[in-house]
Amino acid sequence: MEIGLFTFGDIGTNPQTGLTVTAPERLRNIVEEITLADQVGVDVYGLGEHHRPDYAVSSVAVALAAAATQTKHIRFTSTVSVLSSDDPVRVYQQFATLDGLSDGRAEVIAGRGAFIESFPLFGYDLDDYEDLFIEKLHMLLEINSREHVTWPGSKHTQALDGLGVYPRPVQDPLPIWMAVGGTPQSAARAASLGLPAAFALILGGEWARLAPLLQLYHQTGHSSGQDPSRLKTSLNAHAFVHKTMEKAIDIYYPAHSARMGDLGRERGMSAQSRETFTAFCGPRGGYFVGGPTEVAEKILAAHEALRFERIMLQFGVGVIDHRTMLEAIEILGARVIPEVRRGLAKGE
Repeated sequence: MEIGLFTFGDIGTNPQTGLTVTAPERLRNIVEEITLADQVGVDVYGLGEHHRPDYAVSSVAVALAAAATQTKHIRFTSTVSVLSSDDPVRVYQQFATLDGLSDGRAEVIAGRGAFIESFPLFGYDLDDYEDLFIEKLHMLLEINSREHVTWPGSKHTQALDGLGVYPRPVQDPLPIWMAVGGTPQSAARAASLGLPAAFALILGGEWARLAPLLQLYHQTGHSSGQDPSRLKTSLNAHAFVHKTMEKAIDIYYPAHSARMGDLGRERGMSAQSRETFTAFCGPRGGYFVGGPTEVAEKILAAHEALRFERIMLQFGVGVIDHRTMLEAIEILGARVIPEVRRGLAKGE
């Protein structure tokens, strides 16, 4: 099982220090965090695409490329690329370029995104939300399958008449995952296409609630005749680790509450109390937050039940001090990852 980190590059005011973190500062900090993650044994690092004033990352491949030549082992992925409002040719070219810079360590997680800002920004109609993603996903997969592409084009994509798409990646084909936001239709679509699926556990609850979706994914893949080795799954969840559970919550809750409270007000949802947040940090809760032992044990328990091939931990929901983030990454590498590896070895 791979253990990864991801962030959206949150910017704004740190609720604990009152200091403002700008986009340029956060981007430079992300590169330093990725470099450290590579050194301490994190397997994957992801950045999510957003087009809002509270996030620094709108061009995922560019930001990851800044870390590609400074690292040796860690893989790079998008969490996610908003394919619906982008051009599949450019998405492929950007990540093929990243793959070359990193010598074969790039991936794409294609999704529709949890926000809608990119649709009017790039001239798309939200009424086409579903059709945009389906058409562009199929085009991206076609580009990935051959150097010279014949694509008929339609309402949302251009026609390609045997044109070459370059550069080609080191990995052939380029790994493409599909983001699954929690609907059975999305899980079934990923499986029927034989795509690895990233399942997002965003708003707390219990991690076990994803079990029916993962079961549907594997059943659909089997009935569709897909190679079982291609049907990989990832669990993506809010997370943070520090020396103790109390310390982790003291650091993470103010930042998480401020960011999720802002987003909740946009969507008519109330903010989580500290009590609710702490409950979700418990053994079966959807937040992988705590001391090293609590986080390692929760990862192992979730893996035992859900059998995912990768877990992606979203460190940094909200604005957290950069030095504190580096400390958390060091603890993850020194304490959590070895404990998880030992637990997995015992279970074999």
